[in-house]
Amino acid sequence: MNDDFSAEYTLIGFLTGLGLVVVVVLMWWGWRNRKRRQQDIAAPVPVPAEVLESEPLAGAEGMYVTTVRGRDYLDRIAVHDLGLRTNARLEVHPSGVALLREGGTNLFIPQADLRQVRLDSGMSGKFVEKGGLLVVSWTLGAHEVSTGFRTRAADDRDPLLTAIQTLIEGQPPATPTTTSATAPDA
Repeated sequence: MNDDFSAEYTLIGFLTGLGLVVVVVLMWWGWRNRKRRQQDIAAPVPVPAEVLESEPLAGAEGMYVTTVRGRDYLDRIAVHDLGLRTNARLEVHPSGVALLREGGTNLFIPQADLRQVRLDSGMSGKFVEKGGLLVVSWTLGAHEVSTGFRTRAADDRDPLLTAIQTLIEGQPPATPTTTSATAPDA
């Protein structure tokens, strides 16, 4: 009787492991096919050297959530590392918005490509409190896309929102905005 239980548990364990392997393979296959379908999406602009060397108008540490097509928050873009969630720093400069990502490709959104900025509650696998996610809509080649960013400190969202909105309206903010990542001069 003891051997029957042992064989039964071994079979259950084997089938569970096999099921997990099948699920992982199917997920990989789906992601690979998504990348193939998105071959027409242009690569984002790299961050210009002068932007990296200049003081941002506003900036904050947080998490790059994802980039999706248009406003379809479930249609994650897989190509060019745009679907990879990473820790990041978002900086607003007079020439555009820089996303400096850890473990992912940095990207730059030129001012001319910015379309809209808003606060939302989530997108593609990351859902938070109402207004907890900064969403920037912009043009990437021939496609409108939306990029989500979650600040570490809630107090950092409004200065970023204001600075990006001012860029969209065509006027960069006059002075850099200090966030919790940098201390004001005394």
